Amino acid sequence: MTDREFRSLRRAADYQFGRGAGATLFPAPDAIEVTHTSSGRPRQVLADGGRLATYGTDGRYTLGFVGGRRLVEGFDAPRHRVVVGDESEPFVREGRNAFAKFVQDADSALRPGDEVLVVHADGHLLAVGRAELPGHGMRDFETGMAVKVRHGADSA
Repeated sequence: MTDREFRSLRRAADYQFGRGAGATLFPAPDAIEVTHTSSGRPRQVLADGGRLATYGTDGRYTLGFVGGRRLVEGFDAPRHRVVVGDESEPFVREGRNAFAKFVQDADSALRPGDEVLVVHADGHLLAVGRAELPGHGMRDFETGMAVKVRHGADSA
C-alpha cells in the first residue's frame, strides 16, 4: 500500500466518522491489509483481528465488527452509539436488528444511513450496523427499526 492510499483511507474515515477516526481505525500502514477490486480501487480493509471496514463505491465505509470495536475504544460515548438494554441484548448480539422500542439512548447527531455502534447500557459493543432513524427518533419512537444490524458480536 502506498503512503498516498493510506492517507486517503484515513481521510475518508475522518470525513465519515469525524476527526480522529482514521487514526483510530487505521493506526499504521503495516498494521492493515487492503484488498482491491480489479480496477485497483480499495475494497476490504483488514487487520489481524478481522475485517475493519469495506470501502464502498460511494466512498463510504461499512464497518466490520473489529472496526466497530476500535471506534468504541477510540471515541467517547455517545459518539456513533445506539444504547440498548438487557431485553434486546441477546438478539442484537446474534445479529438481529435493533428496534426503537428498546433503544435507551442514541447519539443525537445520527442520521438515517449512518454507520452505528450498537452497545449495551454498560458500554460493551454488541453489533455494528446502519441507522434507519435519526438519533432523536430512536429515543422517541415506540415502533420501527432503529438499526439494521450487519454484524453481531456472536456472528462476527
